[in-house]
Amino acid sequence: MTLNERKLQILQAIIADFISTGEPVGSRTLSKSPGIEVSAATIRNEMADLEEMGYLTHPYTSAGRVPSDKAYRLYVDELMDTSDLPEESKEAIREKLSETRMELDATIEHAAVLLSEMTNLTSFAITPRADENRLKYIQFLPVDERTVVLMLVSERGKVLNKAIRLTVPYTEENLELMSKVMTNNYMGKTISAIMAHDIVEDFTSDMSSLSCIARDVMPCFMRTLQKMLDVDLYMKGYTNVFDLPEYSGDPEKGRSFLQLLENKNHLKEIIVNRDEGLVITIGDEHSEEMQDVSLITADYKVNGKLVGKLGVIGPKRMKYGEISSVIKYISENISETFEIKGDTDDKSED
Repeated sequence: MTLNERKLQILQAIIADFISTGEPVGSRTLSKSPGIEVSAATIRNEMADLEEMGYLTHPYTSAGRVPSDKAYRLYVDELMDTSDLPEESKEAIREKLSETRMELDATIEHAAVLLSEMTNLTSFAITPRADENRLKYIQFLPVDERTVVLMLVSERGKVLNKAIRLTVPYTEENLELMSKVMTNNYMGKTISAIMAHDIVEDFTSDMSSLSCIARDVMPCFMRTLQKMLDVDLYMKGYTNVFDLPEYSGDPEKGRSFLQLLENKNHLKEIIVNRDEGLVITIGDEHSEEMQDVSLITADYKVNGKLVGKLGVIGPKRMKYGEISSVIKYISENISETFEIKGDTDDKSED
């Protein structure tokens, strides 16, 4: 049995209707769809064929049909609308992301918020572990007589701040000297290479006059370097799915979805190891615990180098074309922004 033009047209109409309404689609409803010019009886026959071919399933509580994972895959690969976003949507994205364009971490978190708002799904943005990320500069900022803030800035725009409580007093001249010496020692070196140094020896040989302050600073410096290597996963819109009928009407399914999101380490691993580019995976293409969901991801870059991924996770019934366009444009906007701004000197809160 072949998937001829009429079957494709009917299948596309069923998928579009089901994505829109969440209700199983019957032949009578389909016969009223624009562009469908065959009788309800003919549609019923074609739907029976499509079910036999594995593109439709037949919920036992309804006479209508719903798309299978196989149908969604065909739709994503060949049938969905892949046109660009309207200009007003692009302008809204540019405007909202521009608010944090000098701070990579803040921009990525903001992108996750924006993506959740625009798709009404659970969104995420992730920065993979960056062993080759290089330090740009180190600075110590005074707070009070015994507290300073250590600020590390990487060449990829990652900024981390950490308050340090000192056991000895300091002067602003001390802090300025320590900032200059440490920046001179470590600027342009990868985070992993710095951590392989004998940091104690570096402190002793270069800052013997500051050795008391250095003893307080060194442990915090090492912990902050380690944090700069860690994967950051921002997730927004956890409960958006409960506005959808497949979850609001099935509490057990909702709980399973939340449990999936709670296992962040596993989710990080899945996302980080996905192929580059815009990737859509559906239902049974995943491992067992994710067979009720679809996952859409895209990459973003800094200075032309892949830095992380962003995307959405939600039910298989989602607006694949529209959502893919949003994700793609947000990721491209971030990449373009940090092609220029990736070496930001601005500051952000950790």
